[in-house]
Amino acid sequence: MRLFASLSLFVLTLGSFTVASPILAQTHMPPSAQNSAAANAQAAEQGQAAGQGAAPASGATQFQDPAPQRTAARAPQPVALTPPMGWNSWNYFAGRVDDKAIRDAADQLVATGMKGAGYVYVNIDDTWEGERDARGVLHPNAKFPNMKALADYVHSRGLKIGIYSSPGAKTCGGYAGSLGHEEQDAKLYASWGIDYLKYDLCSFIPDVMEKQSDKAQQMKLMQAAYEKMHQALASTGRPIVYSFCQYGWDAVWEWGPSTGGNLWRTTGDITPDWDRMYAIWSQQAGLERYAGPGHWNDPDMLEVGNGKLSYNENKVHFSMWAMLAAPLLAGNDLPNMKPEVKEILTNREVIAIDQDPLGRQATHLYSEGEVEVWARPLAGGAVAMAIVNVGSDRYSTHPFHLNLSRIGLHGPQQARDLWTGKSIELTDGMALELPTHDLLLVRIDAPKK
Repeated sequence: MRLFASLSLFVLTLGSFTVASPILAQTHMPPSAQNSAAANAQAAEQGQAAGQGAAPASGATQFQDPAPQRTAARAPQPVALTPPMGWNSWNYFAGRVDDKAIRDAADQLVATGMKGAGYVYVNIDDTWEGERDARGVLHPNAKFPNMKALADYVHSRGLKIGIYSSPGAKTCGGYAGSLGHEEQDAKLYASWGIDYLKYDLCSFIPDVMEKQSDKAQQMKLMQAAYEKMHQALASTGRPIVYSFCQYGWDAVWEWGPSTGGNLWRTTGDITPDWDRMYAIWSQQAGLERYAGPGHWNDPDMLEVGNGKLSYNENKVHFSMWAMLAAPLLAGNDLPNMKPEVKEILTNREVIAIDQDPLGRQATHLYSEGEVEVWARPLAGGAVAMAIVNVGSDRYSTHPFHLNLSRIGLHGPQQARDLWTGKSIELTDGMALELPTHDLLLVRIDAPKK
């Protein structure tokens, strides 16, 4: 659970457009990711997915270097074919979360229109855990008197519910983790009706990994731990989104899909600070080929509406997460959400970029001084593009000049500003005054190549 520049953003969404850049013209994914995407697409059509095998027996935990041998198991339906959207308790409540907070969050997602905009997961983060009984069964603490009843309530609101654990003996907050109880806990989650598991490395580092002096061996133990819970979840037969929270260690994007991960953190924790947000999204460059339906890079939860972020900073944050095909997990104070925060979080045209079924993450195309250009292809040949000012204000004295040819476009482009709803014409060499920490988001439906 719980670096570095100023910037503004200019975002375009282009329709029916094939750019000259080889990065945008074709998809590069590792074989494991290609197989995962193909399997998910086929499963979506057939209404089923290939099984991943039964979980190893619970009890004393032994981690082997090779991945555990897989056997046949009931096949859960595919999940996270688009980046998960919802709300997580940690960024606002941290250790204060309780049953009432989760019920209230579910009610607010419905009342504010966020559910209608696509936010469906209500995720309980750390500090819900109580003690294990003589049989090893984990019971919630007094803050959560009946987890099954809580899950039923969230489901009754047309939403889904998530929970949190760790492969270590303790969570980051010092509560009971799943070490030695993986299959037992997975069955418990399924019996409650849980739809999402965030699995945070936490105490597994000192409990298991650091018992080995060899760093490579430590990484193998970590991967085996995530695979063990993957098998345990698969053996339940319940569709459960599996979220890795291990801070991007050991290039998790390379092995996450084959270990059952639907999303994996790529960096350390986010905070509601401009520099931290910029540092995190900058580190997503080069990871685009690993994202796709069913498996997503996760730059961490949204901080929209938290801290002292300005309106424009919140817009840029939300827009860049959408450009990155990132999970959109809000973490703000829902009952006291300001209208401008709600406006940002429920902008359906921006959300449509994030939820595009092609599932391609944005690529950093080029930079010119303090201005960066990012783009991502969308279904049907469309492309979303961001022009980002990572420095100070660009005034009319020295504006940024748009170079359409470097993007693969030629001639005037008729566009729509997705934040104002106004039409705009983009031309080669046009001067753009980009204020610091500001954003222009447009869509081109008939781009000229």
